[in-house]
Amino acid sequence: MFGVTILGNNSALPAYDRHPTAQVITLNEQIFLIDCGEGTQMQLSRFKVRRGRINHIFISHLHGDHYFGLPGLITSMGLMGRDNELHIYAPAKLEEIIQLQLDVSGTALPFRLHFHILGDDAILVDNTKYTIESFRVFHRIDCWGFLIKEKKKPRRIDKDKAIAHEVPLAYYERLKNGDDYETRSGEVVKNEWVTTPNTPGKSYAYCADTKFDASIAARVKGVSMLYHETTYLKNLPERAFERFHSTTEQAAEIATLAQTQKLLIGHFSSKYEVLDEFLAEASAVFPNTDLALEGVTYLVP
Repeated sequence: MFGVTILGNNSALPAYDRHPTAQVITLNEQIFLIDCGEGTQMQLSRFKVRRGRINHIFISHLHGDHYFGLPGLITSMGLMGRDNELHIYAPAKLEEIIQLQLDVSGTALPFRLHFHILGDDAILVDNTKYTIESFRVFHRIDCWGFLIKEKKKPRRIDKDKAIAHEVPLAYYERLKNGDDYETRSGEVVKNEWVTTPNTPGKSYAYCADTKFDASIAARVKGVSMLYHETTYLKNLPERAFERFHSTTEQAAEIATLAQTQKLLIGHFSSKYEVLDEFLAEASAVFPNTDLALEGVTYLVP
């Protein structure tokens, strides 16, 4: 499973039972937390997310609605007896902030906390199953987006054909990587005879608070699903620009330029109680758009 569960979809002020930004990404057995606004640990409990499985937390920037919930979450993890390591990827100053809060409260965590400082666009996590990258967006303070890409073996084995060509089981991993097989008698079994192309890996991009900038589309080109903030409706482009945020139409334009399959929109201003217009305006430009609604899990297509 590759899905995104929305814990908070509002902007700076909680309103109308909407919470500040936070979302959980599930990639098979892995769970990642992106941003951690106030109330995040309550939302984790409400939607039955197993916080003990969260080993990587990504904080886009240091406006409170994106990280004020983190100190409480970390402390609660300690109180619940967590002993596995926790990795936090965030702007540099967050390490100071967290350490100060731990120091003044005399809190000693029973697990190791690793801080990874965001800077230039970079690969943050890279293993055999996925990569996670950071990229800068355009907000009032330093701010980053995140790109999660699933890795898949390039080839899928046709077991019946592999058996018919007497390819040993121990060689299957090399077949997945595209190698041919040579028998003891010197006969070459071509890779394409016993394998088929695998489905491409899926990908998810999270664009944190940002004003409209077409260069973002190039950074997330071709992603399976894109989350982009839409703080304002289309009639307030000047306010969005002044406050380094985006409108519905601007987010939809980024999705169009990026040629993504699906668009999620969120970070709604507290000036709006009803969100129907957000969906209508974005969908008019990019039809495959969904509102990022709290408690809903959106599968990456």
